[in-house]
Amino acid sequence: MPEGDVVLLTARRLHAALAGRPLVRAELRWPTVAEAGLAGCTVREVVAYGKHLLVRLDDGRTLHTHLRMDGYWRIARTGTPEARGASPGVRAALANDLWTCLGHRLGMLDVVATRDEHRLLSHLGPDLLADDFPDRVDEAVGRLVAADAVGGFHHERPPAVGLPVGDALLSQQGVAGIGTIYASESLAAERVHPWAAVRDLGLPSGGARDAVLRRVLLTARRLEQEALVARGGPADVPRAVYGREGRPCRRCGTAVLRGVVNLPPYERQLYWCPACQPGPGPQPTGARSSGAR
Repeated sequence: MPEGDVVLLTARRLHAALAGRPLVRAELRWPTVAEAGLAGCTVREVVAYGKHLLVRLDDGRTLHTHLRMDGYWRIARTGTPEARGASPGVRAALANDLWTCLGHRLGMLDVVATRDEHRLLSHLGPDLLADDFPDRVDEAVGRLVAADAVGGFHHERPPAVGLPVGDALLSQQGVAGIGTIYASESLAAERVHPWAAVRDLGLPSGGARDAVLRRVLLTARRLEQEALVARGGPADVPRAVYGREGRPCRRCGTAVLRGVVNLPPYERQLYWCPACQPGPGPQPTGARSSGAR
């Protein structure tokens, strides 16, 4: 699933192509919004919030989309063959006289009044990449701690057990914009075991739980920001542990492991170094020996 860095980069590219010009074409191939009638509206701006994209129009409406697992947008010169959007996977086509933006395999499409965007986003935590996140990081920490106290954001675990920090980071209700890449990478950078309960962070070293969470979140933000400015984009950024199962940890040489977080049917896979991030964890998934142990 695209994470906050990819979604923000997508928003910036869509904004550059669409903002300030009227739409000459607006096809929403989604039953509930197919007749929304966006053609003729001028795009004011395109912004991201976590993993959500918001195309704000001058008539007071917003087109909201979410990429889910496989979605992406492509931009082509209007009038070229690439701008036709004939593929059955295209679920949105927005065009002005210069550029056409095609949304492929989108997982959500909604049209709402801009003033009502909160109805779609109010359940989310602070946006990791928003300018104000450093001022809201304690709010995000508080959300994670509160969820741990009740066994998860959906009360999915016994309260006495607590919520694994890997699960907590992946729930967008704590902080918006972190997926499996930056959950894995930020926890590895801060030497935090993905299956440690939020309440136990800082133990046995004696560190303060909230301080550990704050470091993890700010590290995730830094890593996503670095990916945004990387020459080849987020896909070309070298990873410490993500996608490196069985390969040596860059820090100590121990083989990186992969395991499952979240309960069915929402399982996701995180990567970690068992030497740098010690703690009780899951049975590794298909781990292979490599490097020093």
